[in-house]
Amino acid sequence: MDIIERIKELRDERGWSTNQLALEAELTQSTVSTLLTKSNSLPSLDTLTHLCDAFGMTLAQFFMEEEESELVSPQEKALLEQYRKLSEQKRKAVLTLIED
Repeated sequence: MDIIERIKELRDERGWSTNQLALEAELTQSTVSTLLTKSNSLPSLDTLTHLCDAFGMTLAQFFMEEEESELVSPQEKALLEQYRKLSEQKRKAVLTLIED
């Protein structure tokens, strides 16, 4: 797996700029920019954890191949994809709305 390409794909799915990704991941813009532009750089575990948190996924989900992740129905997958694109504030609002 190409880790940098995976990060770029997840960023692009959400329509985020590099700056927006840095904000969502609570990382500096220079850290994220360097990571995505240097051909031989890989994120530290801490940085990757921050990025996964921003994407709303675990490290295991980050490394899971697409065909392995089909443990949910198509509707659930669509809902999850939209949820992952939300800011943390909007995620909390959604959870508040759907909780009993």
